[in-house]
Amino acid sequence: MPINIPQSLPAYKTLQNENIYVLSAEAALKQDIRPLQIAIVNLMPTKIETETQLMRLLSNTPIQVDITLIKTATHISTHTSSEHMEAFYTTFDKVKHRRFDALVITGAPVEKMAFEEVNYWRELCDIMEWSKSNAFSTMHICWGAQAGLYYHYGVNKRELPKKLSGIYPQRATPNERDHPLLKGFDEVFNVPQSRYTEVIPEEINANKNLRVLVNSPLSGAHIIANKSGRQFFVTGHPEYDFDTLKNEYTRDTERGLEPEIPYNYFPGDNPDNTPLYTWRGHASLMYSNWLNFCVYHETPYDLEKIPMIEK
Repeated sequence: MPINIPQSLPAYKTLQNENIYVLSAEAALKQDIRPLQIAIVNLMPTKIETETQLMRLLSNTPIQVDITLIKTATHISTHTSSEHMEAFYTTFDKVKHRRFDALVITGAPVEKMAFEEVNYWRELCDIMEWSKSNAFSTMHICWGAQAGLYYHYGVNKRELPKKLSGIYPQRATPNERDHPLLKGFDEVFNVPQSRYTEVIPEEINANKNLRVLVNSPLSGAHIIANKSGRQFFVTGHPEYDFDTLKNEYTRDTERGLEPEIPYNYFPGDNPDNTPLYTWRGHASLMYSNWLNFCVYHETPYDLEKIPMIEK
């Protein structure tokens, strides 16, 4: 399915080689439709890898998708070239006058810090406040989910005794199985987790504006939604490639952190074995459901008519 991104973006060639339908800007102009306008606030240090992972999933929709990549002005990326950032990213100030069908806010490796200690926290708060009126639906991922729950609903996080890393089986909450985001999901499905903290479940359950859609006894709440169905908070990483956790494990080992072997990931718990890709189908289905049922079927055709998200 078509996703409209610049041909010079590294993700373009990668996705094209995977037989994913990517459009150049020239070809997109020939289609007489209104594409979905999707913005991605990419807070991950591995910008190019995250771009490719998300665009792979966002391409699974029957209509054209236009992507806008947003960077923070208050934090300069040191892991991605300035040429890449200048060529493909814009700042919030340059797009805050616009409205979008959907917004993605990624995770970031700052979860052990208090939210207010993160150097771009105030800017991110401005973006999250803006999203309530300028994006019809917002998907928050991992630390982005923790940040969103804290900002919008006052839900705190807490540090875990050790890093939660691995592939964890998930189940839909019994009374949420018919939620549009979960259409076609199996009874049990896998999701990668990679974090040192968790949102406090008692605070989620006590908030009448939130509903837990997916949960795991091993890794806790995985997908939380607000009652309006326009904000989603995903604590895991369904977008991860098959070897992302392996690369993280290798990195932490080389740093002398002595990480535990990721749970349920390497066959035989042997890091020399190639991991199995056991979550790709549900990751694709979740993003397809989000765009098709929670965004495309619900967003006003005229984006200027997007209503404010009310608690």
